[in-house]
Amino acid sequence: MHLSELCPPCVGKISGGSDPNITGITCDSREVIPGFLFVALLGSKKDGAVFISDAAAKGASAILALDGITLPGNAANVPIVSSPNPRRSFAISASRYFAAQPKTTAAVTGTNGKTSVAWFTKQLWSKLGKKSASIGTLGLQADTEVHSLGKGLTTEDPVTLHRYLDELAKKQFECAILEASSHGLDQHRLDGVKFSAGAFTNLSHEHLDYHKNFDNYRTAKRRLFSEILNKDMGAVLNADTEEFTDWSELARSRSLNLISFGRHGKDLKLINSIPCYSGQNLKFEAWGTEYNRHIPVFGEFQAENILCALGLVVACGETPEEAIEATEALSPPPGRLELVARILNGSSIFVDFAHTPQALSTVLRELRSQTSGKIILVFGCGGERDQEKRSQMGLIADRMADEIIITDDNPRNEKPSSIRKDILSKCQRAGEISDRAEAIKTAISMLTPNDSLLIAGKGHESGQIVGDTILPFNDRTIALNLLKELRGQA
Repeated sequence: MHLSELCPPCVGKISGGSDPNITGITCDSREVIPGFLFVALLGSKKDGAVFISDAAAKGASAILALDGITLPGNAANVPIVSSPNPRRSFAISASRYFAAQPKTTAAVTGTNGKTSVAWFTKQLWSKLGKKSASIGTLGLQADTEVHSLGKGLTTEDPVTLHRYLDELAKKQFECAILEASSHGLDQHRLDGVKFSAGAFTNLSHEHLDYHKNFDNYRTAKRRLFSEILNKDMGAVLNADTEEFTDWSELARSRSLNLISFGRHGKDLKLINSIPCYSGQNLKFEAWGTEYNRHIPVFGEFQAENILCALGLVVACGETPEEAIEATEALSPPPGRLELVARILNGSSIFVDFAHTPQALSTVLRELRSQTSGKIILVFGCGGERDQEKRSQMGLIADRMADEIIITDDNPRNEKPSSIRKDILSKCQRAGEISDRAEAIKTAISMLTPNDSLLIAGKGHESGQIVGDTILPFNDRTIALNLLKELRGQA
């Protein structure tokens, strides 16, 4: 593909005379080989412009950079694409280089619930006979194929994202659902995707280490509906959120087809969720018709995520009746209020990804509704992430759990004891065990009849990030192995 095809005027202004053939595209100068387009992005730690010389030395055929950039001497004869917004230009170029996409692609954004909505949406499409995939926190889930994506981000970089969409389309996948993170939306990673619909779950405290304040965080999420979705696409919005009134008006002003869900939903109204041994009995109204369904998934919050997924598949063209019929065959996503074991004394062990204040509060409230004994909680917070939420989560634990053990999550390069101290500042009655496996073992030994143990924060993750090393660690596997060691019976 020639540079002029990859970078039309909407991407940027080409100068330098020649129109080279482009054989690859990257924003990492270490990946450059002859024939590549190197994209210089301004990062949070480094400016990609300082690597232009390295890219040119490795044979980059063209450079995409911010307007006004002066090329170093060894890149003086390399064509340059000047853009007022290199991140958006990068996404558009990636979408042109990897041009194929599934016929139907949807996105879901929000603080909590994205992974569950993506999981349920993919399942519903599959149950309806569509070859489907999801891309997000759990990697690429493509029917029987499962892949971990590049850097393990909720929303991957444009090249990784479009390469996977291109491969899915060429393998005849009809539908794909993407998780849209606030980082991904703010950095324009999704701008080249042709969406049929988008959904919003909820908004609460998260990622303020990056966004600096809640207004910026909200604005990033809002971009899915204010800029990315086009006229006549579906907008599936949670009617129980503070954002609903403003965002629904935004959707109408942009001629998006609004579907509302939740307790206050007009189109998909949650009437009741009754927990039972194998999941929940769900009563809801869909476009004026009332339904009762047994769903083998725990948690009222998952009932809302299921309704959100229903809204998405209907917004993308499926009939409500067939989609609703498929809900009874849904299975829970890994690490989302996942039942690990039931013990003979009637106690239960759950794993959940809850790593935000709202998510922790929601899952503890859910467990309280179905637990006649004590709730025992094991959790920590990630290092090098939003510090403000640590004390908030400590306060929630103090108010809602009976027994609490604060442990390490993914400390990364931050001092683990400092992270625990931040949590304990509002949760002084908690115990403190730094070793996560030992914390889980202690909590299991504390279980008495009809108690619930919640191991929160890591969910599906298979590793613990300590420093720059990822150590093998899975909460579910650890708990099951410790049960055997303690002669418990799952």
